[in-house]
Amino acid sequence: MIPAMTDRSDSGARFEAFVALIARLRAPGGCPWDREQTHQTVKPMTIEEAYEVAQAIDEGDDRELASELGDLLLQVVFHARMAEDRGAFTIREVIDSVSQKMIRRHPHVFADDTAASSDEVLRNWEVLKAEERAAKGKKTSESMLDSVGKGLPAILEAFQMTTKVSRVGFDWKDAASAAVKLDEETAELKQALAGPVASSDAVLEEVGDLLFATVNVARLLGVDPESALKAANRKFRRRFAHVETGLAARGRTPAESNLEEMDALWNEAKAGERSSTGS
Repeated sequence: MIPAMTDRSDSGARFEAFVALIARLRAPGGCPWDREQTHQTVKPMTIEEAYEVAQAIDEGDDRELASELGDLLLQVVFHARMAEDRGAFTIREVIDSVSQKMIRRHPHVFADDTAASSDEVLRNWEVLKAEERAAKGKKTSESMLDSVGKGLPAILEAFQMTTKVSRVGFDWKDAASAAVKLDEETAELKQALAGPVASSDAVLEEVGDLLFATVNVARLLGVDPESALKAANRKFRRRFAHVETGLAARGRTPAESNLEEMDALWNEAKAGERSSTGS
């Protein structure tokens, strides 16, 4: 049984009790399902929980965020428990590793170095990471982009890569400069679209370049492109639901309608949103 605790300051004891709870689920006589899991089978759930944390943040729901962070913590502890069961490492090593890393990468806080701005902190961070790679015997020629996971969703990968290189000065002067590139990529896409059918590879490339340029503009504006696109997706869902509701009131489905009728209902949804926000 997990002990009942009401003192919020007793977070250490709460965490230890939670670790013990997960160990109990994985122990002989515990939960058959939990005992069967591996890092590979749990990996999709870990990714899903991270996205649900992001969704709670986007929705500004603190209660849901607390719940989703708990689910994400479960994933961390569960992976650590599975690793301990196979003799790889323990949750203590996980905590020690990240604690030491944070101390090492914040010498302006825990040592005598100084950092006058966030930009300086980030530049120093990249230098310290390079030193860590060298200390581990990794090749000094290793790209600083190797730390950006290639398995990330494409928008997040682009955002992380351009964020990293911006820390060493490889960046646009400002968002307006990046927007010029956006116009350039749009023109190149239009040119590819005007070409023969055989240029489908060119269209694919130009669409990718356009999306990459858009991510850069968003980053320089201080906008998270993933959150921005998610917001646009929610808006699309909301407006198309209005289209479906309007058609249903007329006894039809979208498949039984036409673009003109659906566009009218879409514009009606847009007008309604602007009216409700006063914009």
